[in-house]
Amino acid sequence: MTKNEFIQNIVPFKDKLYRLAKRILVSQDEAEDAVQEIFLKLWKGKENIKNYNSAEAFAVTMTKNYCLDRLKSKQASNLKIVHSNYHASENLERSVEANNGVEMVFKIMETLPEQQKIVLQLRDVEQFEFSEIAKILDSNETAIRVALSRARKSVRDALIKKYNYGIK
Repeated sequence: MTKNEFIQNIVPFKDKLYRLAKRILVSQDEAEDAVQEIFLKLWKGKENIKNYNSAEAFAVTMTKNYCLDRLKSKQASNLKIVHSNYHASENLERSVEANNGVEMVFKIMETLPEQQKIVLQLRDVEQFEFSEIAKILDSNETAIRVALSRARKSVRDALIKKYNYGIK
């Protein structure tokens, strides 16, 4: 794979990879670092990318695995501290802005278990098909559908509880 092929075929996934990394790691800096690391790994293994049916699915899988490894590493405690401080230090103006429905959903998504958070991100935000998500997460479509259903129910319940949103 040449430099131009890499730029043409792989670089367009950058925003998707960043959004997924940010959803998992929370920190903007950590997410940017993760995407850089993934692109470096993709470039070093550029000849192997041709062996996969979907370069995008391969890149998303790499990003997910890298981010989950980061959370499991010793630095995970630092990331969680940053995460909790970020939420604790929000000022009143930011809380008022959070009344935007989409922002509320994203905040609730951050509280979901990792599997549900990733499935919801990939399906509802990134618009991946169930079969693609199953490949990325090394699972089956039924498990993905169940995780998505549970994630959506958790978000719905949290919206009803926290923000008194009634579903009519």
